[in-house]
Formats: sequence, structure tokens, C-alpha cells
Amino acid sequence: MIYTNRRNFVKRSSLGITGSLLLPSIGFAMPSGEKYGVQLYTFRNEMAKDPKGTLEQIAALGIKKIESARSKAGLYYGLSPNEMKNTCDSLGMQLCSGHVALDKDFDDTMRQAVESGQEYVICSSLPSKGQNIGNYKKVAEAFNKAGKACKKLGLKFGYHNHEYEFESDKGEVLYDVLMDNTDPDLVHMELDLGWVVVAGKDPLYYFKKYPGRFPLWHLKDMNMHEKISTEFGKGGLDIATLLQHKSDSGIKHIFIEQEEYASTPMESMKHNMKFLKAL
Repeated sequence: MIYTNRRNFVKRSSLGITGSLLLPSIGFAMPSGEKYGVQLYTFRNEMAKDPKGTLEQIAALGIKKIESARSKAGLYYGLSPNEMKNTCDSLGMQLCSGHVALDKDFDDTMRQAVESGQEYVICSSLPSKGQNIGNYKKVAEAFNKAGKACKKLGLKFGYHNHEYEFESDKGEVLYDVLMDNTDPDLVHMELDLGWVVVAGKDPLYYFKKYPGRFPLWHLKDMNMHEKISTEFGKGGLDIATLLQHKSDSGIKHIFIEQEEYASTPMESMKHNMKFLKAL
């Protein structure tokens, strides 16, 4: 199993950073040459207040890849798809992916994704409820259909897991049902490693069972006691071992995500980048 027991940690706060905060260009260079990305939900409050200024601060940390997340202000925090693309380009970052909903507005979601230049559109939650095999087969069918529609436009459709997909029904793990009933050429999985270990599963098992099916990762360390995210090295995720086996998963993009923080999102990300450099 890929997690270990750790001591309890102090309660996390979600204190924000101000848009006017000036950060030096740290520019962490990863020994492996890996260009790490970030899921912008990590900076959700900051992006809502000042998307361009926050992206500048993220770029100063050496982050090279971006995955957006839909918000009350739209898919790109109030920016148009073209504005989001141009802002990332100007900062030397690549907008690779975005979290979206598979809903009645999915045609417009795809249109915006094409305009933004991103490669992946990732469904961030199940489009229909029901923790049973029947619903997961229904969802798989909807995912295959969405995958076909995306492929016609030059996009790649995928799904991001949480903890609940690893529950079982009639002796079958529901995530496995989803994997077994989706076309690998149409549905590209984004594996949230933190939620996998919280569910009591081993990511390496899934790399072996479904080789090459996970081109996207959410690299997220977890406080196993409180089941909340934490800074790298403070939780139960064996990051070093997972990175050693990343090729087994078919990895193309690694997005760091953190939802709770010891102080601020920016300080947590600085810690995480230093941790990865030390590996």
C-alpha cells in the first residue's frame, strides 16, 4: 500500500494571498526535467479576485502547466478562453486541461476549450448519482459519447476521481466498472492519487491493472487522519515511489492540487515545489 501513518497536523486555514503581493522569481528546476503543473482550484479564491495577477505569481514559482476549474465566473475565472490562453502564453505557461461538467452546456464547454487551445476537458464529478454498477455503466456510456464528440474537435475527454468511486457494489469496485466500460481511446483518466489512498487503494495496483490509462495525475498529499489535503511530505502519499512508476501510468501531465493549507496557498505551493526539487 502506498501510504504510511503520520502524526496529526494542525487545522488548516484558507487564508488568501493578496493580488498585490510581489514574489521573487524562484524558478525551481526539477532534476528529472519534469514540468509540473497546478490545478487552479488550489488558488480558487485568489483566481476569483485577480486571475491575471494570480497567474503571474504562479508562474514565478516555476509552474509550467495549468489546469483550470470552472467557477461562478465561468470556465476561466471571468477571462474569455482567448484571454486565458494569451495570459498563460505570455507567462511561459501552457493551458493543458480544464475541469468541467458533463451537462446541457457541454457543447459550449467544448467550444470554449477549443478556443482556449487546451488539450483535455476533464469531467470533475459523476453526471448522474447512484453508487451502483448500473449507474456506473450508464456513466461510462455517457463518457464514451462525450469522448467521441471531443475527439471530433481535436480535444480529449477525461474523468477525475474522488474517494467514493472506489466503493463496491455486488463485490465489484465501481471505479473498475467505469474503467472496464470506457473506451481507452475516448476516455482519458485523471487519477487523483490523494483520493485513491484515502479510499484504501494502491495507485500502483491501478497502474498495473490499467497500464497507460492515466495520462493525467492530481498529485495531492493527504492527512490520512482528517482526510484533507496537506503539504507534500506531511501526509500519507509516497510521492517518491509514485514518481518512479509514473511511466507505467502513461503520464503526460502532473498537476499539483491542494485544497487546505497550513498558511496560504502560495506558501504551500512554494513548499511543494521545494519538496519535488529535493527528490
